[in-house]
Amino acid sequence: MQPKSPSIQECPVGRAVEMVGEWWSILILRDALQGSTRFDEFERNLGIAPNILSRRLAHLTKTGMFVRRRYQERPPRYEYVLTDKARDFFPVIATLLAWGNRHLAPKGESILLADRNDRRPLDPIVVDAADRQPITLANAVVIAGPAASRLMRRRLTSLKAMNPDLAPAGD
Repeated sequence: MQPKSPSIQECPVGRAVEMVGEWWSILILRDALQGSTRFDEFERNLGIAPNILSRRLAHLTKTGMFVRRRYQERPPRYEYVLTDKARDFFPVIATLLAWGNRHLAPKGESILLADRNDRRPLDPIVVDAADRQPITLANAVVIAGPAASRLMRRRLTSLKAMNPDLAPAGD
């Protein structure tokens, strides 16, 4: 277990990475969002060692991403059912897929996200819920929220992005 600094513990990105940042967890969630629910399905589809899969599923269940439900009495067998919390992770998977296709597919895309009805390829972007405008590095800044500690407020005000003259260039 790595020591956690206050800025990681208080940061929603740090907490999210703590929960799902391990790469097997993200791939398990990806497969679950595509319909896998059973241990043997995850093991077969991912080529993951059973002991690692057991640990990751236990962690994802403990953190509220899955509910474990018995589907067979003898021998006892369980499936892993996505919670609302896990279903809310789908946009993260969709944007990772789009980013991977854009930057890591030199020979072209092998997987596309498509509209369920007409199979038209989708190109996900992150937009603001209020005005539906894309959120980009050029138009967004991280600010302290109402629950931010004094330390977090000080950290955020020291960031270069808070100063328009030093902010990273955006598109």
